[in-house]
Amino acid sequence: MSKRPAEPSEKELETLKAGERPVKLDEDEAGEFEDEYEDEFESEDEDEIMEAGVDGRPDEEREAEEREDAMDVDQGTFIPGRHKLSAGETLAPDLSTYELLHTLDAPWPCLSCDIVRDNLGDDRKSYPATLYAVAGTQAARGKEKENQIMVMKMSGLSRMEREQDEDSEDDDDDEMSDPILETKSIPMTSCTNRIRTHQSPQTTSANPPTTLTASMTESGQVLIHDITPHLASFDTPGATITPQQSKPICTIRAHKSVEGYAVDWSPLIPDGKLVTGDVDGKIFATTRTQGGGFVTDTNPYTGHQGTVEELQWSPTERHVFASASNDGTVKIWDARSKSRKPAVSVQVSNTDVNVLSWSHQTAHLLASGADDGQWAVWDLRQWKPSANGANTTKPSPVASFNFHKEQITSVEWHPTDDSIVLVCAGDNTLTLWDLAVELDDEESKDTAGVQDVPPQLLFVHYMELVKEAHWHPQIPGTVMATGGSGFGVFKTISV
Repeated sequence: MSKRPAEPSEKELETLKAGERPVKLDEDEAGEFEDEYEDEFESEDEDEIMEAGVDGRPDEEREAEEREDAMDVDQGTFIPGRHKLSAGETLAPDLSTYELLHTLDAPWPCLSCDIVRDNLGDDRKSYPATLYAVAGTQAARGKEKENQIMVMKMSGLSRMEREQDEDSEDDDDDEMSDPILETKSIPMTSCTNRIRTHQSPQTTSANPPTTLTASMTESGQVLIHDITPHLASFDTPGATITPQQSKPICTIRAHKSVEGYAVDWSPLIPDGKLVTGDVDGKIFATTRTQGGGFVTDTNPYTGHQGTVEELQWSPTERHVFASASNDGTVKIWDARSKSRKPAVSVQVSNTDVNVLSWSHQTAHLLASGADDGQWAVWDLRQWKPSANGANTTKPSPVASFNFHKEQITSVEWHPTDDSIVLVCAGDNTLTLWDLAVELDDEESKDTAGVQDVPPQLLFVHYMELVKEAHWHPQIPGTVMATGGSGFGVFKTISV
């Protein structure tokens, strides 16, 4: 991160902790891309470039000086959460480290989002890029009726401009375009705490897969919407959405007006099955019937002594899911259990466990993030069942990091690389990690002076009040994040 003088701000975002809400953005600011860094590029003066050459000194002396100079640079690097800005300073991204970088505002902050798979193909690397997503708003107190689910299409997302080699004949004009945001609004009367999507299989080539959203709301209800027509309308000229199409196809009231934060669809049940958890520690399962309706079990899964903060279905076991709670435990459940008690319960933290992510490449790896800023990776093969789901002795994580000094708000494994993990935290940063990095003895000597920075830390992206982020499953390395300051879409050159 580099620093630049701050410009006077017309407003300041209020913290979203303790139920406080930020001030609403002006009408002309909502839903517009803010590519303020689009044309900011640094170039070196050719007169200042020095050719490398032999300076007459012994190689050992020169190499030692180079290492010392490198350490001086490392010590001067601004690290959010460790260092503070001086008066009149603000952070600016190092654009040379990004392949893609776009930001945009929303009518109200969205603290949860999800990326929607599309029919544009997998492993996409061409530009401009297009992505589809959903998010749920958190309107200010007294403005609850202004809440909405935003169904979005972001297109024209261009690659960062690079200096072209004079001898290059490549023409990147087709990769440059103006970013476009299109939205369809689904009215809501309550804030959305968490939103997740599910797609049923495509039945015929003419019919797209059905796309559902499940929104865990502040009112305690879970609303399921079919957003298939909303997505189709983006690519169908003249298409309109009727009020009926924006009504929920199911409203789950099993939580009895108790607020919740956890919801997840099973990736292995095509028709749709989800689990939802609330602040009373109860977890309910809801299954879609053959007729297209939904049935919620009346008997909840119980065992947590506090709020269910996160739920994650196993990527390989059809009837297995995990839960995290502010009681500091992570529990593994068998959905078929008649007792509705956890099969395994492990105390993984002395503080709230806020988030989980189950690796889709190595199914015995589970990542967790806690309120004390620690995130860890666990080998589930080391977790042993216990009688009546009682807590077992805390096993040792296979990896654990204390880089962040504020609560972890999101963690997610890379969809195709089981060594890459993204983490969001309350210190306004989104970090990318490479767990495969191991330093040899010589490298350890060179980095010994860089305090509190693990070698596995791959990238730090600064974003005010960032809350949640996801990897795009079809555009490798691309991340979408949301928080109090709006949305961000980026891809680094390092992933």
